Amino acid sequence: MVVFFGSCKKKETPTEPTVKYAKGKNRFTIKIDGDDREYFVHVPAGYTGNAKTAVVFMLHGTNGNGEDFYTNSGWKEVGETENIITVFPSSWKYCIVEDGKTHQNTEKWNALPLNWAPCAGEKVRDDIEFFKQLISELNLKFNVDNKRIYMVGFSNGGTMASKCGFEMSDKFAAIVESASALYGEQPLPKRKLPILLQRGNQDYGPGGSGPTAPMSSLSFLLTDSNTKLLQGHLYKFSHTNIHYFGLNPTFTITGDTNSLVTASYTSSTPNEPLNVYYVTLIKGLKHAYPTGAAAKNWEWLKQYTLP
Repeated sequence: MVVFFGSCKKKETPTEPTVKYAKGKNRFTIKIDGDDREYFVHVPAGYTGNAKTAVVFMLHGTNGNGEDFYTNSGWKEVGETENIITVFPSSWKYCIVEDGKTHQNTEKWNALPLNWAPCAGEKVRDDIEFFKQLISELNLKFNVDNKRIYMVGFSNGGTMASKCGFEMSDKFAAIVESASALYGEQPLPKRKLPILLQRGNQDYGPGGSGPTAPMSSLSFLLTDSNTKLLQGHLYKFSHTNIHYFGLNPTFTITGDTNSLVTASYTSSTPNEPLNVYYVTLIKGLKHAYPTGAAAKNWEWLKQYTLP
């Protein structure tokens, strides 16, 4: 189960990074459309710059920031152990209207439309451009393996990761969407890539106060358009991906209902081994990025590279 023709040239000398970095925690900013956008980078102790190195982006949810997820997601520890660079961008703060209420200074990724909208006169930032320029800047600072750049997102960050799956799939080798994703009308994806969606079976209502989805119900959740369990999200998310990525709607389910179960989709077109989609239901999980998920997500992500 998946939780998971040349010419003779003078040899070029690698250029020095344009900005010095420290081993461990780094805070950087980058100018995007006149705004200083913040991101944190963990450089593992074993990084030397002599070898191309994989990069993982970890996106926080609503009212989080890059430093929060640097500290609490478990990804900097995985980066240290696996000798990979981990990146924790911060979203922008907005005045928003959500569920009919106005909220000031709310951190959100621009992954509209869903259940929130900017207040009148609020300028919504271009986070896709932020990530594109951020990848370019990382290449100036570090010896990046551009065939092994990955993205993980939680909640609103999961929705943003889903948006990147459509608009930046030529940049990311694989994506994990945790607790949320996009559904409905989307742009055609740039390429078909591996995607893993993970969701807790108690992730409904404030503090998980809504009805719990039985672990045996994953097949039902993915095929019944009228289900209210988990707000019908697994059906909406999966059918959006089936449509836009050309997946075979027939899936297989594996796993243990005492812990987690996974539905596996493959491409409806032959010879597309990277066009895969997995939906994992996790027992006892409310609206949170699962403890220990970073290591498990990395085990899944690292098997994929850009073609």
